[in-house]
Order: sequence, then structure tokens, then C-alpha cells
Amino acid sequence: MPQYEYESIEDGEVITLLRSMADADLPVEDPAGRGRSFRRRHSVFGVGASASTSAPEPGSCACGLKPGTCGGG
Repeated sequence: MPQYEYESIEDGEVITLLRSMADADLPVEDPAGRGRSFRRRHSVFGVGASASTSAPEPGSCACGLKPGTCGGG
């Protein structure tokens, strides 16, 4: 079952629910019981590299170690 994110219209709190695709746009009951309204929002995730990521030195193994030290070359 897919996960969907819903955002509270009143205070912006985001909750994640497992729901069938058929139920994705049905009204969401406030899990805190405060009567807030929620709307489905598009989920976004990103993948990035850290500043320490770099290419291996020339002559080194693809894993970044010296040849023969990782078992791959």
C-alpha cells in the first residue's frame, strides 16, 4: 500500500498515512482529535552528495582504495 503525505490546513503539520490509491483523496481524520482539516500533498525526496565526495585517485580501485586492498583489483 502506498504512503501519502497530508498537510494540516490550520497549522501546517504533516502526517504520513498508508492508504490504498482509491482512498488517497478521501478526507483524513485528524489523528490528534483537534478537528483540523488535511489536504494531500506531493511527496518529494532528494538525494545529494556531500562535500567530501570525490572521485578516486588515478591508479586506485573504484572503491577509492589502493589496488589490491579491497579484493576488487
